[in-house]
Amino acid sequence: MGKMNKFLNVLFFAFLIVSSHTITAQEGTVTVNQDEAITQLLKLKKEVNEKASNYKIQVYSGTRSGAQNAQTKFNESFYSWPLSMEYETPNYKVWVGNFVNRLEADKALIRIKNKFPNAFIFKPKKEE
Repeated sequence: MGKMNKFLNVLFFAFLIVSSHTITAQEGTVTVNQDEAITQLLKLKKEVNEKASNYKIQVYSGTRSGAQNAQTKFNESFYSWPLSMEYETPNYKVWVGNFVNRLEADKALIRIKNKFPNAFIFKPKKEE
């Protein structure tokens, strides 16, 4: 019984030590000292991005009836991108998408070229 009592005493004291120790997390605050020029630069970048035109894909250029047929054919195969018909003298053009970056437009073009082999990416002129 002597060994058992020693073991229980050691276990009891270990329990007391562990349970009496309180665990606390570190607390702190972070202060960011940022130059006002950085804030202005971020604002300017946002304005430039809003004014920048996105990429589009042209799938057709020609007569009005041809453009309407191209729209119908496109809608049968693809439905996830916005589609528009534009008139630029003397042709009607069918434009697809409003892609944020060139990579996104390139991925779409790979799929679109299966049905529209003459499709190409362009950046429309922004009207001010």
